[in-house]
Amino acid sequence: MSDSMDRRSFLQTTAAAGLGVSLAPFSGFRQARDEPVRLGLIGVGARGTSHLRGLIQRDDVTIPAVCDVKSENLNRALDLVQQSGRPRPEGYGEGDRAYRGLLSRSDLDGVLISTPWLWHVPMAVEAMEAGVFVGLEVPAATTVEGCWDLVHTAERTGSHCMFLENVCYRRDVMAVLKMVREGLFGEPIHCRCGYQHSLLPYLFDENTSFGPGTGSVSSWRTEHYTKRNGDLYTTHGIGPVAHWLDINSGNRFERLTSTATKARGMHDHIVEEGGTDHPKADVNFAQGDIVTSTITTANGESIVMTHDTSLPRPYSMGFRMQGTDGLWTVDNQSVHVEGRSPAHRWEDWKQYQNEFDADLWSRYEEAAEGSGHGGMDYFVRNAFVESIKRDVAPPIDVYDAATWSVLSPLSERSIEQGGEPVAIPDFTDGRWMTDERSFDPDAEF
Repeated sequence: MSDSMDRRSFLQTTAAAGLGVSLAPFSGFRQARDEPVRLGLIGVGARGTSHLRGLIQRDDVTIPAVCDVKSENLNRALDLVQQSGRPRPEGYGEGDRAYRGLLSRSDLDGVLISTPWLWHVPMAVEAMEAGVFVGLEVPAATTVEGCWDLVHTAERTGSHCMFLENVCYRRDVMAVLKMVREGLFGEPIHCRCGYQHSLLPYLFDENTSFGPGTGSVSSWRTEHYTKRNGDLYTTHGIGPVAHWLDINSGNRFERLTSTATKARGMHDHIVEEGGTDHPKADVNFAQGDIVTSTITTANGESIVMTHDTSLPRPYSMGFRMQGTDGLWTVDNQSVHVEGRSPAHRWEDWKQYQNEFDADLWSRYEEAAEGSGHGGMDYFVRNAFVESIKRDVAPPIDVYDAATWSVLSPLSERSIEQGGEPVAIPDFTDGRWMTDERSFDPDAEF
């Protein structure tokens, strides 16, 4: 494959030759079709139900089918659609492979997958093989092999997979993106990000327990902490940073090193809440309380990424964007721009937020209000739906999904090797050198 052939052109050519499906580049907007987008939802627990509530508010979406293996989740979703004045969808919930019945339908344009992490790859792969447009929740995969499976399937089938990383649409990080691209920070040098807040209330149920049969998240997510030791949730932080640094469009991640502290927070929480005789008090958690990863890029920047979810602390993504002419930091919402800010002093972020506010937010602020996660959920769902309506590649694609998600298993590998550097795969096969940007804070959607 020629390096001059970008990934979206590749998918377009593959689709035309193999499936006869036209996949236009994201940058070439098409007129939206008139008929509604027909979506199936796979997984309607807490996250999937949030997406469903947003989708049924749209006149340009219909929901013919919903799948969830938990009957209470499935029935709630079916009721929500019917109560909105729409036809009651067909439900699929008999066994772990019930989603295959949904994917066998001929009346779906896309599926939105919001299931436990280990199901993301098999479901997304089978959905792309079925020829539907996939919206995939985070993380896309938990293994290096799973990331490659997603990329290879998209290339082979010509189907699109949009990675539903909502933090890319956070209002302040989009304003920072505009400032980066307009050169206010000069040449990028260093970034920081992370997933930093106590998840203890979610990782355990009301009985301070976890595992099958417990609460929504505690039934599956906590198990990862017993078996894995790494940055388990990379994409919320690294997605915005990847856009700031033009990853996969003129730049790429090259190497990663990770270290982990000892594990104390999960055990201490069990003992404090349930006592030393609690059935889970003897669980040995593999996951270190704080994991610190350092990433280097082809263009010479460094990134420090932190995972910190099992100790008491306020919420923070830990964002910092620093260049040759200044920096922005999220924790004190402060900015310093050389030649514009007072010498050696911070400025309040608010005036910059107003000046560099993304056009997307200016246009759709009212529609985004109350949509979840401070409005971010509206934008990521809107991009998913609009990409299907216009038959174009999504602004956050399968290569982004793989590149951001692979950092998690690679962090585990580095920690296992005593903090040794590990190479980060180039999922674009060199096309990052010529690919154009696909994510634009001033885009139409």
